[in-house]
Amino acid sequence: MSGTLIIITAPSGAGKTTLVRGLLERDPQVNLSISYTTRDPRPGEVDGRDYHFVDVASFRALRDRGEFLEWAEVHGNYYATSKVWIKEQIAADKDILLEIDWQGAQQVRKAFTEAVGVFVLPPSLEVLEERLRGRGTDNDDVIGRRLLGARGEMRHVGEFDYVILNNELQSAVDDLVAVVRAARLRYVNQHTRHLQYFDFLEQD
Repeated sequence: MSGTLIIITAPSGAGKTTLVRGLLERDPQVNLSISYTTRDPRPGEVDGRDYHFVDVASFRALRDRGEFLEWAEVHGNYYATSKVWIKEQIAADKDILLEIDWQGAQQVRKAFTEAVGVFVLPPSLEVLEERLRGRGTDNDDVIGRRLLGARGEMRHVGEFDYVILNNELQSAVDDLVAVVRAARLRYVNQHTRHLQYFDFLEQD
């Protein structure tokens, strides 16, 4: 395997999706893994592009067949990553980005120990609340649960390799692009992808 697997995690409202969009525009070599979810699509979201939207029964059937690399229940909805697709892409030398929560990140890194973990932090809980309310998609109860959950999620930041502070969007996108480029340049990736440049090391 020679592809790079990058995991990006953040509490809801920290701007993860916007950062990922910025990365994909800047780095066409990165392929976004499309997760499965049982939640309803938000305005503008498209099935197969943003998520694979499925009902709970279908999700559980896929899970029970062992189709998922990881899965978790978040805010009352299920989310999961396709195991077969990820393995195929990594084996084909593709760089894959996973948008998942900290629980999923733990599961993935057990299966892919070389995966690179990135955690996105908001400037403050106050800013996080402003962003959640600015969406206009959740009621006060949902926002309250998300803020409460965010505190617990952010306590896992120390489990990740890189931390991006999403205070200024363009700077945060620059940081994410830099992390991905650095991950590609690790010895394990370079040696596998460009073996011809390492041949001299084997010579007497």
